[in-house]
Amino acid sequence: MFFVDFLGWIMKLCYNMVGNYGVAIILFTLVSKIILLPISIWVQKNSIKMVKMQPEINQLKTKYFGDKDTIAEEESKIYKKYKYNPLASLVPLVAQIILLLGVVEIVKNPSLYIGVENLDFDFLGFDLRWIAIENGGTAIWIPVIAGLSALALCIGQNIMNPLQAEQSKWNKYGMLVLSVGLSIYLGTFVTAGVALYWTASNLMAILQQWLLNIFINPKKHIDYKALEKSRAELKELQDLNKSNKRTKEQIKKEKADYKRFFSIVNKKLVFYSESNGFYKYYKGMIEYILKNTNLTIHYITSDYNDQIFELAKTEKHIKPYYIEEKKLITLMMKMDADVVAMTMPDINNYHIKRSYIRKDIEYVYIPHGIDSPNLTMRKGSMDNYDSVFVTGKYQREECEKTNKVYNLKDRKIINLGYPLLDEMITDYKKSSKKTTKKKTIMIAPSWQKDNIIDLCLDQILDLLKGENYQVIVRPHPQHVRHMKEMFNKMQEKYQDTNITIQTDFSSTDSVFNADLLITDWSSIGYEYAFTTEKPVISIDTPMKIMNPEYKKIKVEPFNIWARSEIGEVVKVKDVKNINKTVQKILKDPKKYQKKIATLKKDSMYNLGNSAKVGAEYIIQCVQDKIKERKKK
Repeated sequence: MFFVDFLGWIMKLCYNMVGNYGVAIILFTLVSKIILLPISIWVQKNSIKMVKMQPEINQLKTKYFGDKDTIAEEESKIYKKYKYNPLASLVPLVAQIILLLGVVEIVKNPSLYIGVENLDFDFLGFDLRWIAIENGGTAIWIPVIAGLSALALCIGQNIMNPLQAEQSKWNKYGMLVLSVGLSIYLGTFVTAGVALYWTASNLMAILQQWLLNIFINPKKHIDYKALEKSRAELKELQDLNKSNKRTKEQIKKEKADYKRFFSIVNKKLVFYSESNGFYKYYKGMIEYILKNTNLTIHYITSDYNDQIFELAKTEKHIKPYYIEEKKLITLMMKMDADVVAMTMPDINNYHIKRSYIRKDIEYVYIPHGIDSPNLTMRKGSMDNYDSVFVTGKYQREECEKTNKVYNLKDRKIINLGYPLLDEMITDYKKSSKKTTKKKTIMIAPSWQKDNIIDLCLDQILDLLKGENYQVIVRPHPQHVRHMKEMFNKMQEKYQDTNITIQTDFSSTDSVFNADLLITDWSSIGYEYAFTTEKPVISIDTPMKIMNPEYKKIKVEPFNIWARSEIGEVVKVKDVKNINKTVQKILKDPKKYQKKIATLKKDSMYNLGNSAKVGAEYIIQCVQDKIKERKKK
């Protein structure tokens, strides 16, 4: 074979240069590395290319989460964009195998290729003809040395190789175990000469990778910040999906509801709820629609235990469906309805899409907070809605400026108000006030990084524990969803104290009965203050910034300046003095009442009437769609 003869000629040349068979093998290994250098450079560039496009791949996996066909289709587009061929990664592997087979042949018959009859096979105390499984004794070190060199190479690659360094721990350790195990196994059955080549090749590969990283530096080509961000977003979605373990009954119901949803034609109005806790944002509007029209409301929920299923038993014009987030992806893509109302931001930006079937659906965004959407939601989170409801003039100002800055000419801004607040105020006025003299403090953190729970909840509870207050910790529903075990332990820890850990969010009694709220950047601070006109302590944790470009529209977010209007702001480092602040506020709560009432009147639309306003707009949208069809 010409290739083997060519390698044999190189081996002979190396031996003639050094006059020692072992050194000749090492020199031959170096020459082979030089010959294969173009492939090694190509592999380096290909690895960098693979990591460089990984943020885009992670983003599309997040965007189309669960939709394998679309992910595969979009991934191939990214490969074409970067001129990357997945099969090309096999080229260096094939070259290494061919080279190794040639070396085995040459080392097996050295006299034939080198042309020396009485060749000296001794090298560092080893006979290079030894085979560990046949010779034993000192030869047993042959596979050990081969395995150690493979171990060194794997460790080096995990640290230095741009692609391998970004692999999961499972992949890294899996490859390490496989490579070391294979080297030990093969080292047991090949000659010491072949094992020497293998060992030298591994050690030279480490040096080669180090040099390649100097001359083709991955850091100059890869955006590692973007990579980490995309990886974190995908992991969050994957973790959420893993945590949602379902029973056979749930899976069966989802399948039946999915089929039932698409069996109904001419759907006029669809609401989507992420969980049971979101019904409260629709409640007033749904009740108005049911009372004043004969519209059938198709209500999709991703919560198997959503209260909508009980309501539907007595209300024939509500059709509920249980669809989890993964199945929701395809359902939304196939959506066929006139109007779809949702509280979920980022439609069309990630995995939940506007309908591929109907392009004329009116998508209506319903707010679930009265704070700054520009600050607390991702950039472009409401861009793909046709109509955006706003709670008050400050939200409207932000949305108008956003429309102008990002040229969103067709997005309508509708003055809604906040139906939940109206209902809370009504219920608060009707509620029986507590008769106990003991003051109640509610702690309600936001769902964000470095919130009260992360930074100072334990410290606050230790300071308030044993004081003459009833303390209620009401975490965000997402906290309970992701950290259930932690809150179970907290409930056990404080069960015989003045502290209650509340994980049931079906009742608002704790909000109504609290004399003071402690929060951070959560919008519950404004809901509580505007409902009860009682003060709020805002712990000055790192600000919740979901949109790094929030300053681009040049409107100071409501969240930043309004906290001092509804109470006191306390820095995290001053939490140690929380008792003094609590005492100061509870001593004269009416001091804050007038400021809160003024801010509420100034900032909120349609107080006491917002559900009707929102419902009538949705009804009009449905009627407009019907008229449009009749014209065609």
